Amino acid sequence: MAKEIYEIGEIPPLGEVPPKMYAQVIRQDRYGEPKNAFQIEQMDVPEIKDNECLVLVMAAGINYNNVWAALGIPVDMVKYHEKNKDGIGFHIGGSDASGIVYKVGKNVKNVKVGDEVVVHCGWWDEDDPAIKAGVDPIVAPSNRIWGYEINYGSFAQFTRVQAHQLLPKPKDLTWEEAASYMLVGATAYRMLHGFPEHTVREGDVVLIWGGAGGLGSMAIQIVKAAGGIPIAVVGDMSKEEYCKKLGAVGVINRKEFDHWGMLPHWKDKENYAKWLEGVRKFGKAIWDILGERKNPRIVFEHPGEATIPTSCYVVDRGGMVVICAGTTGYNATVDLRYHWMHQKRLQGSHFANDDQAKGLNDLVIEGKVDPCLSKTFKFDEIPLAHQLMYENKHPHGNMAALVSAKQPGMKTIE
Repeated sequence: MAKEIYEIGEIPPLGEVPPKMYAQVIRQDRYGEPKNAFQIEQMDVPEIKDNECLVLVMAAGINYNNVWAALGIPVDMVKYHEKNKDGIGFHIGGSDASGIVYKVGKNVKNVKVGDEVVVHCGWWDEDDPAIKAGVDPIVAPSNRIWGYEINYGSFAQFTRVQAHQLLPKPKDLTWEEAASYMLVGATAYRMLHGFPEHTVREGDVVLIWGGAGGLGSMAIQIVKAAGGIPIAVVGDMSKEEYCKKLGAVGVINRKEFDHWGMLPHWKDKENYAKWLEGVRKFGKAIWDILGERKNPRIVFEHPGEATIPTSCYVVDRGGMVVICAGTTGYNATVDLRYHWMHQKRLQGSHFANDDQAKGLNDLVIEGKVDPCLSKTFKFDEIPLAHQLMYENKHPHGNMAALVSAKQPGMKTIE
């Protein structure tokens, strides 16, 4: 007789789906710091549609989007799910996972029950008119991020996903390693390989902000795998060795410069001159690493407000600044004279499509990209992991939490 619910770390017989599961749940009355917003609750296991799968989560990755969900800002995700009829009164986050397929919808052809998989977080409506017209799904109006904008993410024993989100788990990785890299890795892959005329090429210099972080650690390796020349920017030179081990040819300490922030108005000649002096000094630091006066063809951006003026200045003529976030703020200022005269490109990017997620996963399978897992938490420590991220006290690289995996180091259930 099937059990009503299985304990954390207890694995049901293959294909047996209990009616209940444990999940780390966020509710509106707990919005605030992550350590208090998450709470373990018994929840119903979600039903799946014809193009969906139910995956037993072995481990889950930790990302900043569910710090936002815990805070209830900038979007009230519980209210968002209610509006979209995707769960009433709760949010189950988690946008990275490794696990085992336990149930498939009748239209699913690419995976079967028992397959060991990783999940990418791109979710979209296959009937979206834009997608049917040939628009890249990750740009289509129906695009959402699973585990944030789509409920029933990986912080539970079972997660509901669309079948196209599933890719083979790299066999050499532990469950926790396999759960840690996809969101940041596929995001970085699209930024560097997703925009024609500015895909990273052999010999390209690429400046990478936050080189020791989750995104940056992926970007360094992706650039190296393509034959490019990655230069990392960090806030602490204790991270230099880590970045160089991943493949960076040099590291710049941003704290050695003080010109950060929004660009002074061009009519403010005195402060603009000070900014120009600072940004040129930063550009020289790039030349010093390379041993020649060569500017980056691509700048890999995510800080935003504090760094965009510098990124757009130092990128080479005809080069691209590609950005996926605004961790220091959203108001970007650019000296357009350099932008149009030197024909530079400022490109926005948001996660990845199926092909790009597969491209990243293939690099991991081939051993060309390491997941950079720095810390593994227990299931009941998921609030702590997000609290550390909220307080900027988390380690470099990526983090994950065990869910159904009994202990770290497991690579399969066999």
